[in-house]
Amino acid sequence: MRIISICPSNTELLTYAGLIDQVVAVDDFSDWPDAVNQLPRLGPDLRIDMDKVEALQPDLVYASLSVPGMEKNIEKLAERGIPYTVVDNPKSLGQIGEVLKTICSEAGKRDRGIELQERFNQFLDHYRNLSKKVKEPKTVYWEWWPKPIFTPGATNWLSEMSELSGAVNVFASEDVSSVKTDWEAVIHKNPEVIFIAWVGVQKEKVNTKVVLKRSGAEKMEAVLKKELYILDEPFYCRPSPRLLIGLAEAAYILHPEIFPAPTRKEDEILYL
Repeated sequence: MRIISICPSNTELLTYAGLIDQVVAVDDFSDWPDAVNQLPRLGPDLRIDMDKVEALQPDLVYASLSVPGMEKNIEKLAERGIPYTVVDNPKSLGQIGEVLKTICSEAGKRDRGIELQERFNQFLDHYRNLSKKVKEPKTVYWEWWPKPIFTPGATNWLSEMSELSGAVNVFASEDVSSVKTDWEAVIHKNPEVIFIAWVGVQKEKVNTKVVLKRSGAEKMEAVLKKELYILDEPFYCRPSPRLLIGLAEAAYILHPEIFPAPTRKEDEILYL
């Protein structure tokens, strides 16, 4: 098989499924595993160069609808008659395990998929049990885009991650995956902790002053207690098994007295 991935989370899912050796090209934002750095790049995930895709004559392109605008890629693949599949867009951590199992099964690796899903769910169950020891869950505001402000709602894996970390997402009352809001609404929520993970932006390029200079920020509980954290975007904003790393890090930040120190190897439970 000659496989192409045009979305970072798809590239990561294909890696866990044991198919990375068959991947011949990826989008510009795919940055894990290191092997992808040797592959041809096809442009940003919202502006894939279809001429390059077609020239590579793939047997299958793994597309996605995880970000608004990606539907244009699918339309162009269909127009050119390029074989493709659209990976389900998971909204929960558990659904990511299901997607991983499906990819394995479709590739003829059914047993591998079943075992990977079991290991994935066991990790989540472990954190679910630990979270029950938290007597006073903290309130958390997640920001994954600064202008306009977007934050995860109830049907998003970050709300579930909050719960498994002994916390409550302050926008979990919104029954959507992504909430477009404003800073006044965030101030009104007055979260105890602020987590910043801007989609597609490397941690080193996130300037905390952008948040701190906002009107009223200096009076917020999270800012007063210095509980504002810049996180590594790949571990929070991509629907892939690497969210296990994000879960371990967030939980330890919130309740170090209950959760184990993260090692950045949490996702290795899925290596087979």
